[in-house]
Order: sequence, then C-alpha cells, then structure tokens
Amino acid sequence: MSLEVVELEIPEVKLITPARFGDDRGFFSETFNQQRFADAGIKADFVQDNHSLSAVKGTVRGLHYQSPPFAQAKLVRVLRGAILDVAVDVRKGSATFGKWVSAELSAANGTQIFVPRGFLHGFATLEPDTEIAYKVDNYYSRECDGAVAWNDPDLAIDWRVEDKDAVLSEKDAAAPAFADFASPFEM
Repeated sequence: MSLEVVELEIPEVKLITPARFGDDRGFFSETFNQQRFADAGIKADFVQDNHSLSAVKGTVRGLHYQSPPFAQAKLVRVLRGAILDVAVDVRKGSATFGKWVSAELSAANGTQIFVPRGFLHGFATLEPDTEIAYKVDNYYSRECDGAVAWNDPDLAIDWRVEDKDAVLSEKDAAAPAFADFASPFEM
C-alpha cells in the first residue's frame, strides 16, 4: 500500500492521500497505518475517533483548539461531501505564527490532512450533508477547549463562505478575536 504525503506552506501540516484500489464494486483504501505514517514523519498516538455531520453547505466549525495538557493533533478525512480545511499556526516563536494553510478534502479525492498540536483548526462545508471523521492524539477536555473567531480580519482566511451565509454554533459565533488570543503553545 502506498501513501502520498505532501507538506503544505507550513511544513508541519501535511496532506495525505492513501492509495485506493478499485474495481466494479467500488474501492478499498487503508486510511491509517501507524507504521506507514511514522515512516512518512507523522508521529501521533491517536486515542480517539470523532465523526461529525454538517447538514448545510456553508457550515463553519472552528477555529478550535485544546490547550495543554490536552492539546490535540488531528488526522481529518471526509466520508461524504467536501470541506475546506484550515489550520492556523499559533506556536509562539514559530516563523509562521499567525499564518494559515488550507486544503480541499472530499470523499471523492480521499485526501486527509494532518494538523499537529499548536494549531487552530476549522473547516467549512462545501456540500450539504458532509460527514467527516478525524482521529485525535489526546482526549477531549471541556476546561481546555477554546476557539478564535473564524472570520477574524487579522487572519483574513478565505473560507469560500460569505459571513452572512455561514452556519455557526453559538460557541463559534461568540469566539474572541485573534488579537485577544493568548496562545498557550510553544515551539
């Protein structure tokens, strides 16, 4: 089984495309293999799998983080539909602090994204009834859960969603500005 790994403009964030083997019945793909990922330089001991459904196109979830000691790396893939996935570097001392990268993930392209600890993470749905599954390398902690405004002008992320059309949770709609965010992450 092969695995294509591409570093984005922030090299710690990686796009992963596992091989798909198809025939007239459909396809088979090995979406995670700890040894193959480690051989590709992606080391995370995943402890939890999460699954979300966004019924409406233009749903934005993010920008989220969990602070230490419950910081999380994530491996995100789309089961149905498509998303624009975004990661923002918030590691103090990083040359790319405050910079973001994005990638389109879909059920059709089979591409996944690895987002390490020290990044804000979010996504916008590009199709209705989009389902994603993601692995995390630490358990959820309500006390360490946080968010930054998805549409913060200092970050200027192109979400492909107009502010007026975005479907948000109460938490995401009330998230503070990036300028008010005191990052708990170090390089």
